[in-house]
Amino acid sequence: MRLGSGAFAASCVAIEVLGVAIFLRGFFPAPVRSSSRTEHRAEPPAPEPAAGAHSNWTKLPPPLFNKVVIVLIDALRDDFVFGSKGVKYMPYTSYLVEKGASHSFVAEAKPPTVTMPRIKALMTGSLPGFVDVIRNLNSPALLEDSVIRQAKAAGKRVIFYGDETWVKLFPKHFVEYDGTTSFFVSDYTEVDDNVTRHLDTVLKRGDWDMLILHYLGLDHIGHISGPNSPLIGRKLSEMDSILMKIHTSLLSKERETLSPSLLVLCGDHGMSETGSHGASSTEEVSTPLILISSSFERRPGDIRHPKRVQQTDLAATLAIGLGLPIPKDSVGSLLFPVVEGKPVREQLRFLHLNTVQLSKLLQENMPSYEKDPGFEQFKMAERLHGNWVKLHLEENRSDVLLSLGTKVLRQYLGALKTLSLSLSTQVAQYDIYSMAVGTVVVLEVLTLLLLSTPQALCRGADLEVPLRSPVFSLLFYLVFLVLSAIHVIVCTSATSSCYLCSLPWPVAGGLMVLVSALLCAIVSTLTRTVIESTLLRKNAALPSSRWSEMDLLLMLGTAGHVLSLGASSFVEEEHQTWYFLVNTLCLALSQETCRSCFPGDDSKPQHSVHMLQDSAVYRAPILHRAGHTSPSSEALGGHTRWAILASPWLVLACCRLLRSLNQTGVQGAHRPDLGLWLTSSDHKVELSGLAALSLLVIFLLVQRGCSLVSRAALALGLLGVFCYRAAIGNVLFPWQPGNKGFSKGIIEARFVYVFVLGILFTGTKDLLKSQVIAADFKIKTVGLWEIYSGLVLLAALLLRPHNLPVLAFSLLIQTVMTKFIWKPLRHDAAEITVMHYWFGQAFFYFQGNSNNIATIDISAGFVGLDTYMEIPATFLTVFGTYVGPVLWASHLAHFLSSEASSGPALSRACFCYALICSVPVATYLILVTSLRYHLFIWSVFSPKLLYEGMHLLITAALCALFTAADQNSRAGPIQRWTLEMGGS
Repeated sequence: MRLGSGAFAASCVAIEVLGVAIFLRGFFPAPVRSSSRTEHRAEPPAPEPAAGAHSNWTKLPPPLFNKVVIVLIDALRDDFVFGSKGVKYMPYTSYLVEKGASHSFVAEAKPPTVTMPRIKALMTGSLPGFVDVIRNLNSPALLEDSVIRQAKAAGKRVIFYGDETWVKLFPKHFVEYDGTTSFFVSDYTEVDDNVTRHLDTVLKRGDWDMLILHYLGLDHIGHISGPNSPLIGRKLSEMDSILMKIHTSLLSKERETLSPSLLVLCGDHGMSETGSHGASSTEEVSTPLILISSSFERRPGDIRHPKRVQQTDLAATLAIGLGLPIPKDSVGSLLFPVVEGKPVREQLRFLHLNTVQLSKLLQENMPSYEKDPGFEQFKMAERLHGNWVKLHLEENRSDVLLSLGTKVLRQYLGALKTLSLSLSTQVAQYDIYSMAVGTVVVLEVLTLLLLSTPQALCRGADLEVPLRSPVFSLLFYLVFLVLSAIHVIVCTSATSSCYLCSLPWPVAGGLMVLVSALLCAIVSTLTRTVIESTLLRKNAALPSSRWSEMDLLLMLGTAGHVLSLGASSFVEEEHQTWYFLVNTLCLALSQETCRSCFPGDDSKPQHSVHMLQDSAVYRAPILHRAGHTSPSSEALGGHTRWAILASPWLVLACCRLLRSLNQTGVQGAHRPDLGLWLTSSDHKVELSGLAALSLLVIFLLVQRGCSLVSRAALALGLLGVFCYRAAIGNVLFPWQPGNKGFSKGIIEARFVYVFVLGILFTGTKDLLKSQVIAADFKIKTVGLWEIYSGLVLLAALLLRPHNLPVLAFSLLIQTVMTKFIWKPLRHDAAEITVMHYWFGQAFFYFQGNSNNIATIDISAGFVGLDTYMEIPATFLTVFGTYVGPVLWASHLAHFLSSEASSGPALSRACFCYALICSVPVATYLILVTSLRYHLFIWSVFSPKLLYEGMHLLITAALCALFTAADQNSRAGPIQRWTLEMGGS
């Protein structure tokens, strides 16, 4: 079966996407869980440690608080409350922290620092899996034990207002609720007003036991304008007044009921310096946790500094405070200051219940639990507790009882800390079987691509895909039987859950067939390659091939980047790798332009032609025409020669300017940059001027290849982009007096979307017309450019105003490289493809992205939307994140298709692009498997794995675009020959 190398590469990448999906399903594991979690039976509480024949407590202690109100402010950083902003904008809260009846803590949130996993941690006390960062977009019902489930089982009435994620996690648990969408980040006013409007009514009523309020406005402000926006102070003041209203209402109710209430102020996660979250920086993981109650005694002058605790500790504390069983999966410890004022016997009882629950969880998840230091401490504390109970029941009031009680308390607290740490480090059990199968699929595809490289890059760029012979070969059936046997053995002997074992047999069998067919195809391709290379050596017809300096640079640079992925520091600072490679490429191109413009007597051409007659490598200039040779210095005009010489240095200068626009990574993210200066409220005029200039440059660089109608649509669309940014207050019109009259910009953004869709439709129509109808070859070129122009207009709309220069510089570099480097120097398709890939990766980081989830700009997913729609929001967010790689790949498709004599260059480019994207993915799967117990596996390597998976998915879509355009280039010569014959 013969396939074009582009279609073959697109098919391979699609299979790789399947393999990576299987790997991700096995790699992101299920966290530590109790074996009895699905039954949710009410188990009797552990009795007080027995002391001979004496009686002991066998029931849960009574609740410490009559009512509990939880005020969760999304993205509330600890310094927003305990720092200077708290003193300035939250005076009432600061007073309660410094002098009121309260206990203050800094609660550490484990990554991923996104809302849904943090809610689970707060209510269940467990550590959610990292894959919850994906589920955060559409939260499923929570099946684990939680404080809310226990409260409902105990007959307590729970009311909720705020983020609808709670309603999805806890369906049918609230007697009254009003959910608001958490993903429409452009709204930071109504989303909180919809919560506050219920307060006056519900606080007057007494028919509830637990009230939960989740405010989203602060988080939305962070996503829009960052933590230093003046809107932050206003929102904090609003939250402070709400907290004062709730607290004073609870105090008035306490005077009537004479029973204390508990007010909890907390955040689910923090906020990075760019206003986002998801990673593990100090600003993102540090959240305030303030417990306020009249039952907490505080003497005058008692200064309490916030202590650092874990976010998971709140679940156990709330359960004890409400007189409920601690959630079975909780790995948190009771916050001891809450019960410090109680009698010693009650304190010991609370601590004993917590340590018993943690020890049970340890026994169910660690085979050698008896050797764990925390378990040994627990057993020792339990024995001492029994002795203390015996002395207490004997009414012994001596100093021995006091000192023994103090010792037991210390022993319990030490056991709690050690047990919690042991359970937190035992975060997961990997699905090794699924990981292995996914890795094998990806490695098989990569091997097939590597073996097919000589044939794929030949003159015809066609591949003989060995499908028929492997499927009907004996080896195929033997491999299939062996894999089926392994599958049966693994699934029947597995002690833990396995994803592939849960699949229906036809699906699992289809996967075994795929793995077997790929293996047989590899063997067949390898055999054919060995035979053909042997024949070529015997014939001695192969001219000696050599690598140019540019080939070596591109190959070694790509290989060096792949090897760097094994180090956590290089993953965190990957942008430095791409900056270095792009700068080195510019210097190499500068040397090459000098050789081309000033050849010496002994100079040798850098781009020699290597051709093999059959399945050999073809490396010829894609712009080579019959009768043309490499350009000589005499053929180049004086201005053209100097432009060619200056172009690499111009590109290098542009890249240096872009580096200073957005600081990214871990080491330099906190440093001031030009983007931070532009986005400050004091420099809105400068930002407006720069944005307008960037949009003008974008129009001038893009319009040259568009039709008249598309050119007008592009101009109006770019004008609409500026109007949209002015409507939401990012930039100013010259006649706009100040920051007044802002809106959500829905109309302006949709105005731009109309032109985006119109330009894309026109380009797609031309592309199809060039394929179906025997038309002029230029129609396809114009169609591809208009598709590219539509994507540029969409990128201009989604990128933040300070990133518009990134888009303008990207277009400028593409123009300079096309006119003064790639065409005059006549690089081949493989080299041009690798250069486009390098620049695409560099521009991914130029726009401020990194390998941290926190740098994803989710506000791009809600441009022009007045409500949350999952599919459009996801598409816009992904496109806004991967603007650089997508635009550079689209430019590559147009550039290679713009020359009628390029032949199968686009097909070869598609193959090269798929290969260069597949190598780091396959390598990284092996690396993360070997480093799965690394200290930074969740904070560094796992986010990068998600980025690699998404990049591979985008590569599959780009390869489909390449293949579609390549069909046109294959049909073009036949159609033109038909027209010529008809005309003659």
